[in-house]
Amino acid sequence: MSRKTILLMAVVTGVIVANLNFIQPIENLIATDFGISKAVVGMLAMITQLGYALGLLLIVPLGDIFNRYRLIQFMMILSIISLLLAFLSPNATIFAIATALIGITSVAPQIIIPYAGYLAPPLQRGKVLGIVLSGLLTGILLSRSFSGLLGSIMPWQDIYLIAAGIDLIFLVIVNRFLPRDERGHQDFRYWPVIKTLPKLFASQKALRSSAINGFCMFGMSNVLWSTLAFYLAAQYNLGSNVAGLLGLLGIAGVLVAPWVGTLVDERSPRLTIGLSMIFSGVAFVIFWLIGAWLIGLVIGIILLDLGTQFSQVSNQAIVQSLNRKESSRNNSIFMFSYFLGGSFGTLFATWAWSHFGWIGVCLVALVFLIIAIGDHFIIGEPEKLNREA
Repeated sequence: MSRKTILLMAVVTGVIVANLNFIQPIENLIATDFGISKAVVGMLAMITQLGYALGLLLIVPLGDIFNRYRLIQFMMILSIISLLLAFLSPNATIFAIATALIGITSVAPQIIIPYAGYLAPPLQRGKVLGIVLSGLLTGILLSRSFSGLLGSIMPWQDIYLIAAGIDLIFLVIVNRFLPRDERGHQDFRYWPVIKTLPKLFASQKALRSSAINGFCMFGMSNVLWSTLAFYLAAQYNLGSNVAGLLGLLGIAGVLVAPWVGTLVDERSPRLTIGLSMIFSGVAFVIFWLIGAWLIGLVIGIILLDLGTQFSQVSNQAIVQSLNRKESSRNNSIFMFSYFLGGSFGTLFATWAWSHFGWIGVCLVALVFLIIAIGDHFIIGEPEKLNREA
């Protein structure tokens, strides 16, 4: 793979995944505009994540059947339409439908990631996936900053219109420069392929472990990001612009992603998964003990994003090393679990915030961490990646 191709995949992945996170820093603005409670707007954020999880389960496996070059562009077109619906939404009900559709249609990154793993040489797969996933994390981080800052100076609806325009530009770029899928159309039927998902999950220990770890680690990440805007408003009387700026602290995770991929290649994914739990666990200890001070939030956010990135890169390297012919389906299972965990993190954290405040939010994260530790020691990750896939 040329470096230009890898960077293109990384950038496009980041641009599309950004659609999922625009809502987080502007939850207060949406609640005020539509006259709904914070708990309800938290449910809207969860709907986006659930929609994405549904798209991962039902659409991403199509990457093992159809030409991925064309499938990626088709999903980008549907995503642009969904963003325009969010922009035009006159009430919370239509906006809820739009957010669900944004989640369902923004799955192109999870078609791109196994495609990158398919194209990459086996000995460089971790490094290539690390670069592409750094694009994914960059998109998540910048989307929060983009949304939070623009939400402070213009109507929040305009954010979705601008995003649709950016996605349209990148659709043209993808059409011109993304590598064509040499496999073409595969001789598989849709429902038989979907029916293989439970069997793949049950038969592959490494996939089960990665799915559970991803569920927990992304759940912990969303525990923070789904409640941070509320906490900043209550604790510091700060708005969406600050919530967006704090998202930029995760740049540390972006910078280490290629290095994490190299560490997975040369050392062990089990090691890097262990480090991910340490980083995320320490982050919430800091949130709990000194989260009332801004310096505590800053340090904790950096550590949490490092933990999230260590987990994501390590698990993707494991999943993409299992079987190239089943790469899209394995990725579908992993990412379904990943974003299901994110949606649960959003749901439980917003509920805990409403009833118990910041301490309740930190306790929700602790439950996710305990499950991840149990998975690490009971099921466990492979010491080395499979180089034969």
